[in-house]
Amino acid sequence: MNAFRLKSRVNYLAPLSALLVATSVNAADVEQPYGPNPTLPEPERGLLPNMTVPEPAEWGDQLPTVPEGYTISAIGTDLLVPRQTIVLPGGDILVAEGSGGNAPQLKPKDFIAGVIKSKGNTSVESGDRLTLLRPNGDGTYEQSVFAENLNAPYGLALIDNDLFVANQDALVRFDYEEGQREASGAPEVIAQLPAEINHHWTKAMVASADGEYLYVGIGSNSNITERGMDAEVNRAEVWEIDAETGAHRPYATGLRNPTDFAIQPGTDQLWAVVNERDELGPNLVPDYLTTVQEGGFYGWPYSYWGQNVDPRVQPQNQEKVDAAIAPDYSLSSHVAPLGVAFSIPEVGEAYADGVFVGEHGSWNRADPVGYKVVFIPFENDAPAGDPIDFVSGFLTEDGNARGRPVGVTVAPDGAVIVADDLTNVVWRIAPDEPVVTAARSDAENNEADETPSAVEPASNEADDIDSEETDTDDEEPEAQE
Repeated sequence: MNAFRLKSRVNYLAPLSALLVATSVNAADVEQPYGPNPTLPEPERGLLPNMTVPEPAEWGDQLPTVPEGYTISAIGTDLLVPRQTIVLPGGDILVAEGSGGNAPQLKPKDFIAGVIKSKGNTSVESGDRLTLLRPNGDGTYEQSVFAENLNAPYGLALIDNDLFVANQDALVRFDYEEGQREASGAPEVIAQLPAEINHHWTKAMVASADGEYLYVGIGSNSNITERGMDAEVNRAEVWEIDAETGAHRPYATGLRNPTDFAIQPGTDQLWAVVNERDELGPNLVPDYLTTVQEGGFYGWPYSYWGQNVDPRVQPQNQEKVDAAIAPDYSLSSHVAPLGVAFSIPEVGEAYADGVFVGEHGSWNRADPVGYKVVFIPFENDAPAGDPIDFVSGFLTEDGNARGRPVGVTVAPDGAVIVADDLTNVVWRIAPDEPVVTAARSDAENNEADETPSAVEPASNEADDIDSEETDTDDEEPEAQE
């Protein structure tokens, strides 16, 4: 009955939506700008943006497309809106499941856009839980509930024996021991997070390299201050939270919606992917990948991509505009990046140095963009080159969507883990042949040298003694965010 009502409502509103869209600027899409210095077009404004929302489609007997030499498999299924994952010591994977937000709609166009956008989302209700995926050793995973009754969990981090979860309203902590199948009790609240209105509800999170701090993303409460600046207090920020005490401070500001973080190996630099503002046309404003500088201001709401002023914000603040940092790398406009993870050599030579980005996909362009996982190569610790498709095929030829990537995690064995909140699946993409790196080869040789020789029986009366195989995978990998 509910599905019938929703369908009827969408059909009823379609003519009104079409009318509003027809009054907007109808410029042809231009090539999407990638890279550190994108050429930005002039802003285009109208009552509503052009909206094309791919509707859900079934995979059937097909799978997402991955590069030659890699295999993709579904290791978690029938999930309840999987968002982010973390690989735990021993190879278990935790999945945060949920959907939040309670922002009221301000104008009729918000209601129209909300109905249209909902057509491209899963109909599954928010899980508000963590699910554990445990490898069986044969390529399959055992699936069980680790913790329930959370509040739209999103960000995950592990520091020693502390498992941190960023709910939409609070940072909480569970005790954790390697191999644990379920939480031992209710979580402890470490810090309250801004949750009033919650236009952007996701709370992305990563632990600092030294484990002292947690960085949490707090998205804005509007597209471009439609609710007034009072609603934006403590929003559009990255918080640095003391992992022990919960004390926090703004680490960086002016990031409209920071949706995931990663710590760069070797430099310990904090990186983020950010969803930028809407309603300036199909090719503005680029979503981006960037380093997050302590004390840095990244423009929102006053400007975008450095000093490009957004005239919709009144009164303006020229001092803020002058201070705005231009991001490091344009992902192009409206791709909606929701996941980022640094690669490792075990993934394979072609993808050894760079980041994977999960692009959830657009809703406000005539021609959809995103809906894939891309790899951005790095040189000298910085992005260098155009995005390369790593997982694609989520869009069908007739414009529907089989899935929508969210979080991306790289496992120590070189597998790339992707959460898909439309299919409600966790995908695992792995090299067909294990990649032998210098570090792995040295570790295996060292372990072989330290393996004691099998003891021969002292007499014929003794039973045969088989030499024990050395486990070369008992080293605890670092937690992946």
